[in-house]
Amino acid sequence: MTAVPLTPAAILPEDEANLVGRIWLPRPGGGEPLVVSVAKSRVYDLTKRFATVSELLNATLPAVSARPRRGVDIDIGSVADFLPSMPGAALPADKPYILAPCDLQPIKAAGVTFIVSLRERVIDEAARGDPVRAAALRHRISTELDNYLSCVKPGSAEAAAAKSWLVANDLWSQYLEVAIGPDAEIFSKAPPLSSVGVGANIGILRQSAWNNPEPEVVLAVNRRGVVVGATLGNDVNLRDIEGRSALLLGKAKDNNGSCAIGPFIRLIDGAFGMDEIRQLEVSLRIIGEDGFALDGLSRMLQISRDPEDLVRQTIGPHHQYPDGFMLFLGTMFTPTGDRGERNRGFTHKVGDIVTIRSPQLGALVNRVDYCDAIAPWAFGIHDLLNCVRRRSCAT
Repeated sequence: MTAVPLTPAAILPEDEANLVGRIWLPRPGGGEPLVVSVAKSRVYDLTKRFATVSELLNATLPAVSARPRRGVDIDIGSVADFLPSMPGAALPADKPYILAPCDLQPIKAAGVTFIVSLRERVIDEAARGDPVRAAALRHRISTELDNYLSCVKPGSAEAAAAKSWLVANDLWSQYLEVAIGPDAEIFSKAPPLSSVGVGANIGILRQSAWNNPEPEVVLAVNRRGVVVGATLGNDVNLRDIEGRSALLLGKAKDNNGSCAIGPFIRLIDGAFGMDEIRQLEVSLRIIGEDGFALDGLSRMLQISRDPEDLVRQTIGPHHQYPDGFMLFLGTMFTPTGDRGERNRGFTHKVGDIVTIRSPQLGALVNRVDYCDAIAPWAFGIHDLLNCVRRRSCAT
């Protein structure tokens, strides 16, 4: 089984959408990121008006500001012009390509917001990152958690009663605290500018023997705490490392190529808003070079905390984000079936093609490789400031 080549039809939303993102434009001696909008598969350069996507999303009406202006915003080509032939394919040095659609925004993530994620985190912790022990624990823990937590609202009196029962039956976990307690788990997934976009390689550590993708909806939130758009993300996770200790979350989550976002941010407008985000369906497809294939489907309706509640727990009088932020809403799907040896569960292999798709958001497609084998993260905030300075001097 082979991966589907990358085309505009394969990655763009199925309906007309107001999309913004970034394109890497090679130039002699280096290159620079462009802020772009996408309309009818055409890409328009907005960089003369907005130096960063963060600036655009912090505008009063981003959906209006992103509309191409005749005589100002230049049509630089079709989406097809910026896609590699296949995910992870090496690109000529002079070929432009699609970047992750965010720039200065910190990448935040909410953990264990779906019961399937909660179940697997509790299992990871109990098994100490061992997939064989996890397989033995999964049935008992899954049954108990489903019985007591499937209808519990986090922070409620029912949640407190469930906690008491779980403690009494030696089933309590630190993951259960953030799943049903009043405070959500909000952590930093990746630094600004480190995320990779559609078509790029995503990374896993060589020492990890048990890892998986985490397909998620990602909110684009402005500096005022208002959700202004949504996109897709892959919160690549090393289960064996996090399972050894939750204090290793940074090592399990934040590595070169471990955060993919895209393909573009769909802006909130009259046709797409929070109600549509709450009803999104997200599919996951993994295709391996060994012929392995896996499919899954998840629904945002199954989330335990409302997306806007997660935003409020991230930003407010207690914490400000002047450049806005991107917020992963939590994984809805964790593959557990064996991929080879019995009771070893699923883990990635180099060459896997991961496709995360939603009809309203498009498709985020990436290839798996080792963190030290893929292109290193080399373009940081200092480089972006230099680009902005050169543009200012040129005008």
